[in-house]
Amino acid sequence: MEFRTIVSIPESSWKVEPHHQLLFVGSCFADNIGKRFADNLFLTTVNPFGVMYNPASVLHTLERMFADSNYAAFPVPDVAVLSLGTNHVYILKETGEIVDNCEKRPRRLFTEKELSVEECADYLCRSVQLLQNINPHVRIIFTVSPIRYAKYGFHESQLSKATLLMAINTLLSSLNCQLSIVNSQLIYFPSYEIVLDELRDYRFYASDMLHPSEQAVDYIYERFAETFFSEKTRRFVEDYRPIKQALNHRPFNPDSEEYRKFIDQTKEKLEAFKARYQR
Repeated sequence: MEFRTIVSIPESSWKVEPHHQLLFVGSCFADNIGKRFADNLFLTTVNPFGVMYNPASVLHTLERMFADSNYAAFPVPDVAVLSLGTNHVYILKETGEIVDNCEKRPRRLFTEKELSVEECADYLCRSVQLLQNINPHVRIIFTVSPIRYAKYGFHESQLSKATLLMAINTLLSSLNCQLSIVNSQLIYFPSYEIVLDELRDYRFYASDMLHPSEQAVDYIYERFAETFFSEKTRRFVEDYRPIKQALNHRPFNPDSEEYRKFIDQTKEKLEAFKARYQR
């Protein structure tokens, strides 16, 4: 008997490979998932200018990363994961521009606005176009953060998530923003649905009852791996696992000769692993 609803995720027509450069931009959920990739020695860039919650700020991050002055500082992504948290933005009254961080300035300096479905879709389209200009073969994964925004009210938080979901669907279903990118290069990954429909229990939330717990994020990472990892990537993760465990080992006597030998052997294994996978 089944006592929960498993979210069905279609098989991806392309896979993440060990040599791929991965970019995670967006909400703190992007930080949480990106950290797991970095911990497993993937070539990973995560929110280089801080957490970005809305589609406009995600675009701003990409524009800053790949501006002429910064272009050489960041690797060209093979796979980009864009994680959206809200459609709420803050506009600085003085300039009329959307800011990515209020920097603890007084609230009276800003106007809060909710982006429409069409506005969100336009920002996402521009993000795709920018990434495509950097790498025509880039793969882009959209996801909506399962983190609820209590400060808006729970009903308003749901409306915000619905706007983001509809914007992504608009982009993926119509591709009406003059994209030359093929549809198979864009995909939606249901992080939001996994937490709300599949896990659906407060034991999968952190103590604030708003953020997913570490266990929930680990489970989403596993579902992500099932969807996108190639066989070579699965071997890569398995081969690195004992090395990672050794690197994380905390000895009783770090000054002992035995531990120094252990560290030297672990370093040799790590270098051999990097050479095998061209790290």
